Amino acid sequence: MYLQGKKIVLAVTGSIAAYKTPHFVRLLIKAGAEVRVLVTDAATHFVSPLSLATVSRQTVLSNVSDGATWNNHVELGLWADAMIVAPCSANTLAKLANGICDNLVCAVYLSARCPVFIAPAMDEDMWLHPSTQANVNRLHSFRNHIIQVAHGELASGLIGEGRMAEPEDMLKHLAHFFSDDNKPLKGMKALVTAGPTYERLDPVRYIGNFSTGKMGIAVAEALADKGAQVTLVLGPSNEHTYHSLINTNHVESAREMYDASISAFKDAHISVLAAAVADYRPQEQATEKIKKKESDLILTLIKTDDILASLGKIKQPWQTLVGFALETNNEMNNAAKKLMEKNADMIALNTLRDDGAGFGHDTNKITLLRRDGEPVTLPLQSKADTANAIVDQILELRNAEKTV
Repeated sequence: MYLQGKKIVLAVTGSIAAYKTPHFVRLLIKAGAEVRVLVTDAATHFVSPLSLATVSRQTVLSNVSDGATWNNHVELGLWADAMIVAPCSANTLAKLANGICDNLVCAVYLSARCPVFIAPAMDEDMWLHPSTQANVNRLHSFRNHIIQVAHGELASGLIGEGRMAEPEDMLKHLAHFFSDDNKPLKGMKALVTAGPTYERLDPVRYIGNFSTGKMGIAVAEALADKGAQVTLVLGPSNEHTYHSLINTNHVESAREMYDASISAFKDAHISVLAAAVADYRPQEQATEKIKKKESDLILTLIKTDDILASLGKIKQPWQTLVGFALETNNEMNNAAKKLMEKNADMIALNTLRDDGAGFGHDTNKITLLRRDGEPVTLPLQSKADTANAIVDQILELRNAEKTV
């Protein structure tokens, strides 16, 4: 429904994942879109232009000019409602990030006034290389939509990150984008905290925890998928998000996370504090590396600022505040106490007693405690599904408040 009548330019570049593109074109056509396909010379080694022309019912273009015919890249860029580069090889990724224009795909990209979606595909070492990540970040800064790579078997035979997203997932990205007018959180702002904090002892050591930031990032993406403009305050983490509605603020310490959260909270309709913030920090931070001595080292730790409690004190009636609680004993009692004492609207309770839940996993199992009703225990599921369930509960909570 959302793609009915939409004009889509699909640019196919040199990756083994190009074999999936005829199926992707079929899905786009079935969804009601009109598709024009561009290919690089390298792409033709992996997928036949004839196959793409057959499924798209349009001539496949590969060069700016074919003899006496000029394929107008400016016209294509203006014609499209969206352009998607899928698969986008490391080579093309670098060209797009740096404005190199030596083929039709790059020319149309530079001419496009429409939203551009990029679906990278390459081996894991190539994907994780600093130069590739720098190019991805640069393209993201240009407000392009980066479709996250998948984890799985790669062309090299290795298992890791770098697979192009499946055609069905790319279709969902486009549908989500064009369904923006129907998103329940459109026009709202959200604050999400994620990841650990590091409290420095000296220039080379810190006190930290095992949080990866995966759960908080999943919540940020779930809120953004429903239309919210999200400020993600992210502690030290190897995780990342390229969602176009998420602005990431990288911090290190509890104090930095506190300051960033206080700043963003004043405009936030919804705030979800999923970060594992240190409760204590060293009273003093050594300016030089602490040397090992014969005697024991005694550290004096002082409390950090409680972000959830601080936001709870200044929360306005139009704001929804959600906290996380990771407990190891008396879980329900401790979470219920946190809900009331810190003036939160909902607490997402994790317990380390549940296998597959908590830090470092791609799955989670939580119980949601609200002021108005019985706790809701979710099954063990992916963190993405858990995040969607949390956002659904937030929407239910906000809708209930409107009817009071």
